[in-house]
Amino acid sequence: MIRFTIITCTYNAADTLKCTLDSVGRQTYAYVEHIIQDGASKDNTLELAKTYQYEHREQGKPHDISIISEPDNGLYDAMNRAITRATGDYVLFLNAGDTFPSDDTLDTIAATVGEEETLPAVLYGDTDIVDAEGRFLRHRRLSPPDNLSWKSFKKGMLVCHQAFYARTDLARSTPYNLGYRFSADVDWCIRIMQRAAELHLSMRRIPAVVANYLDGGLTRQNHRASLRERFTVMRHHYGLPTTLAMHVYFILRQVFHLSS
Repeated sequence: MIRFTIITCTYNAADTLKCTLDSVGRQTYAYVEHIIQDGASKDNTLELAKTYQYEHREQGKPHDISIISEPDNGLYDAMNRAITRATGDYVLFLNAGDTFPSDDTLDTIAATVGEEETLPAVLYGDTDIVDAEGRFLRHRRLSPPDNLSWKSFKKGMLVCHQAFYARTDLARSTPYNLGYRFSADVDWCIRIMQRAAELHLSMRRIPAVVANYLDGGLTRQNHRASLRERFTVMRHHYGLPTTLAMHVYFILRQVFHLSS
């Protein structure tokens, strides 16, 4: 059976962390490693994490839970640190406030893989947007294609970061670029998919919602800076002419969306 490493990076996240811990803890799939990578929080984030770890062990649940608290250089640095500690076949980043849509989400994802000798490079699915109470707000506007490639992201980040399961060996050899503050996840996903193409590895769509994303995360809070960075990421991977043309398409798509 494949093993998942769920990585939750935190910093002063006490207000939103519990729902994420509860969601991971309720997963009925047994082969789960949960790494909580904390950036030396000053609130009670660690207390919540340690309570979660203790209760999980006391109840005899099978998941392995690790808690690391150390200073870091921001979210993407924390993600890189956690990847080096991952022991699962796939890594997924589910940060404070993000949740699984159901208790058997990981069972559903694992069933699509079975016991294949060569694991797909990426498993990916759909995403719903929720509020701080976990209430459904909307389905994510961008939907993943059935046949995903690194060129797909010319049309935007079609797969949400929280719905992108990367094979751990690929993730470990493809760390996040710390030169980006808000869009390193876009660049990382593209580079993972490029590596998959080089190795002739498949990518598999899960025909289901596999993540609930908390509305108003880091990218939304720094929207303009994030857009500038995404332009830089796209120009690097797809060239300036293609990036300019796609941004005209994005503007027209937004206008059409607002008028419809």
